[in-house]
Amino acid sequence: MSKQTLCEDVVEKLECPANLLHLEVFDSEVVGLYIDVLRSGRKSYRLRFRNHKLLKIITLGSHPNIKLEQARVLARDFLLNVRRGEVAPTPQNLASVKSVSIKNFFTCSYLPFVKSYKRSWATDVSMLKNHIIPKIGSLQMGAIKPPDIAVFIDQMKSEGYALGTCNRALVMLRYGFELAIKWKIEGMDSNPLKEIKNLVFDNKIERYLTPEQTQALMNSIQESENEQLQFIVLFLIYTGARKREVLEAKWIDIDWQRKSWRIPKTKSGKIRHVPLSSGAMFMLDKLKFKLNVKLIDQIPIFANPRTGLPYVSFFYSWDKARTRAGLKEFRIHDLRHSFASCLVNAGRSLYEVQELLGHADIKTTSRYAHLSRERLSDAVNTIPLIDIVEK
Repeated sequence: MSKQTLCEDVVEKLECPANLLHLEVFDSEVVGLYIDVLRSGRKSYRLRFRNHKLLKIITLGSHPNIKLEQARVLARDFLLNVRRGEVAPTPQNLASVKSVSIKNFFTCSYLPFVKSYKRSWATDVSMLKNHIIPKIGSLQMGAIKPPDIAVFIDQMKSEGYALGTCNRALVMLRYGFELAIKWKIEGMDSNPLKEIKNLVFDNKIERYLTPEQTQALMNSIQESENEQLQFIVLFLIYTGARKREVLEAKWIDIDWQRKSWRIPKTKSGKIRHVPLSSGAMFMLDKLKFKLNVKLIDQIPIFANPRTGLPYVSFFYSWDKARTRAGLKEFRIHDLRHSFASCLVNAGRSLYEVQELLGHADIKTTSRYAHLSRERLSDAVNTIPLIDIVEK
């Protein structure tokens, strides 16, 4: 935010710096009048004023549809009417900036609410800390317009973030604004996210490890400073479970006699029992001996040594390991894809894969039905050879 004597030439040359969401330049002649410059190049004349001690903003028009002098005349007339009490600002043409900022609302109201029921609230904390607060946290919720959100998403895309990450930010913001309206937050009467659609992309990219890649990855992981990383990755490979399910697994949930793992909290909300292979059992036994834990302990299997709690994230140690192994694009969730692909290529039915992955719908499992070329070749060779009769 800056203040200077505006003129048409100055307005024409104004540009929003790349590191800002938008630039506000206040006029030195009319108190409260400013031009708002978005990164997209769009410029709007706006007026900030107080009415009954409530700070308000009204948009007078966009440049170059109206000239600077026209905006000054409109601003002066409007302020005069406000002082006379002849203008009662309405929700249709004003946005209250007294409503809390994005940062304050999501930190003080949104997070305590979602923590009461949402298992993945830590993901929301990460989204706030890394994206939303640094970029738009200082903006007042009542003053947010759809173009502001569009610029925010465009900035995320320009920084190289995946479309899925951008969409998660949109979903979180959209829900937050809905809550603000429901809770009757001052100045909130509409949701600017309603006019912003999620980005369309193909999120069905699946990567699968070959036996050689698996060995290269494990060799690299064994060099990691994170001693727990190799056990976490091995358990993911052996079970095909979701990352959060593995990180929250406790020793008491392992049934050593039945060779089974009880998952009390699943994505579908149901208790699930996962059969454990000999490889998984051997790995758990080795880890149990190393940590010297009791089987009835209510402690995480893969506890962070510094906190004794489940890892919130192990991305940095994982990223170093996969990069060393030449698998920079391979994601943790791709271990689940590899598990499913291995089962299908071994001839297991989609129903078996569905049960082992814990999918509620077989349609979700069908995306893993990728047969190897070798199996297809073997399949066609089951047709018996027929002699050719020469005439």
